[in-house]
Amino acid sequence: QTTRQPRPPPRQSLKLTYPETLDRIKEEFQFLQTQYHSLKLECEKLATEKTEIQRHYVMYYEMSYGLNIEMHKQTEIAKRLNVICAQLIPFLSQEHQQQVVQAMERAKQVTMGELNASIGVRGLPPLPHSQQLQAQHLSQHAQGLPIGPHPSGLPHPGLALGGGSGLLALSGALGAQLAAKDERAHLEAVAAAAASPFLNQFLIIPAKKFNRKLGNDGPTVLTSESNHRCLLSFPAALGLRNPLAVQGAYPPGAFGLPPPGVNGDLAASYGAGLHLVSPQMNGAAAAAAAAAGYGRSPVVGYESPHPHMRVPGLPASLQSAASGKPAYSFHVSADGQMQPVPFPPDALLGPGIPRHARQIHSLSHGEVVCAVTISTSTRHVYTGGKGCVKVWDISQPGSKSPMAQLDCLNRDNYIRSCKLLSDGRTLIVGGEASTLSIWDLATPTPRIKAELTSSAPACYALAISPDNKVCFSCCSDGNIVVWDLHNQTLVRQFQGHTDGASCIDISNDGTKLWTGGLDNTVRCWDLREGRQLQQHDFTSQIFSLGYCPTGEWLAVGMESSNVEVLHVSKPDKYQLHLHESCVLSLKFAYCGKWFVSTGKDNLLNAWRTPYGSSIFQSKESSSVLSCDISPDDQFIVTGSGDKKATVYEVIY
Repeated sequence: QTTRQPRPPPRQSLKLTYPETLDRIKEEFQFLQTQYHSLKLECEKLATEKTEIQRHYVMYYEMSYGLNIEMHKQTEIAKRLNVICAQLIPFLSQEHQQQVVQAMERAKQVTMGELNASIGVRGLPPLPHSQQLQAQHLSQHAQGLPIGPHPSGLPHPGLALGGGSGLLALSGALGAQLAAKDERAHLEAVAAAAASPFLNQFLIIPAKKFNRKLGNDGPTVLTSESNHRCLLSFPAALGLRNPLAVQGAYPPGAFGLPPPGVNGDLAASYGAGLHLVSPQMNGAAAAAAAAAGYGRSPVVGYESPHPHMRVPGLPASLQSAASGKPAYSFHVSADGQMQPVPFPPDALLGPGIPRHARQIHSLSHGEVVCAVTISTSTRHVYTGGKGCVKVWDISQPGSKSPMAQLDCLNRDNYIRSCKLLSDGRTLIVGGEASTLSIWDLATPTPRIKAELTSSAPACYALAISPDNKVCFSCCSDGNIVVWDLHNQTLVRQFQGHTDGASCIDISNDGTKLWTGGLDNTVRCWDLREGRQLQQHDFTSQIFSLGYCPTGEWLAVGMESSNVEVLHVSKPDKYQLHLHESCVLSLKFAYCGKWFVSTGKDNLLNAWRTPYGSSIFQSKESSSVLSCDISPDDQFIVTGSGDKKATVYEVIY
């Protein structure tokens, strides 16, 4: 029996309505075309806005750059005026000295409003409207754009000086951050001059060339040689800010540090600024410039560039005073009185006092040399630049090539400090990274045997305890981190600095630690009790310091160009004035009888402890960012913005 299949339903015929389909396609096309035109108009509008924004950016950049230059011109004027005032005060009558002191104290309280009112009274034109807008714009935008030291202050070598990118890195925010400091210095100088009419007749303010301080995007500081832009921080300026933010304010700075000067890649992160000596130098500048060219008397703290040379900035009546020799070393008493130092007869004589230093090696590192150290055997020199430490054998004469390269941090981050343990078998490296590298040098090929990581984004300086068991790291957040080298652990942190800690040294007995910071303070820490013992406040960022092995003196290098030598238990001190710009590094000889300092002014100065009689001076071709002295006091090594290190033999 067969089953009948059901019949399929009849198929419906498909009606193709072509006109309707075409109409629908036409409507879709018109819709898309309308949308396209709308988007095209929007794109053109955005392109126009982009062009306008770019134009405004360039305009604001040029304005901020110009304002930055003007601020640093005023800063240089203020610094020179301050030096002149310091030189003149001791020669004034007691009554006038008191008036000057009062006037300068009053200057510290002057506000911008008072200055504008004073300018109005004197009939001088106020700031042009464009400059007012610049300042207003910078102040409105500064807080949202952090400029790290990098260093400050201290003092950062990151800017490619001489290139377009380096210029663009100078944002308006940088100028704004430094505006307060530079404005304050300028106000103090202006007010002091205005309040002291009897001083005005003596003051000649150089009005020719001034340097630009670029800022502290790394080892603090920038300096200028001929037509080249060079390095700083401290910050940073060196923040050298520093510590190389040279803006000096690099590095400034610094890192300043600039910041934090140099014919290389350093700008004051911290920091810190460019400095050209005007043909019209002031007394201190003239003395410093002439220092290398004439013999020094060990008798008094005065030096004469030439028996018939007048020092610009000082009247003829004062040129002849004290044998017509401008002073560079001053004793500052507990009550703030400054007097030129009469040097003792043995200031430059006797065992352990060098006569001069002779350059014996030039080590072409290839990058700005922000850190140097020399081994106990004096055979090896270690130079830290961008992303690596190079090892050099200096035991033989002749041209040099590195015998090893230790790659650490990141390729584009600068080494800020490298320290050897006394046995020469271990090297500790820190810089613009949160990690410290510990290198084993005893193996056939050096290798990293440990890394220490902290919460701070950068390390500006290192110190090793005398027993080689502990490492101290100065951090960009202001903390001092204590590391146990045996266990590779963080032991404790010393907290107190309110800005980057830029420099450090430890006493020979390992009981006290001295640190300097971009917060204008030097602090002493008790390592046994884990607390702060002392604090010294200054009006300038601290870029470098050294603790004398004899245990009595602490030398401090300032962003302001001064070197101050403090007694560790007494209130008086010495103030030394041969540097013309930020003092980027400082180191005592192991005998304690002398020390060296280097600066953004290309100088290596050797000083007698503690009063600062100038032993010798060497002029390099670029900013000198770092230095070290061999344990036998026979060699000095320096690192500079010329992308090289220089080895000196000390001649006794």
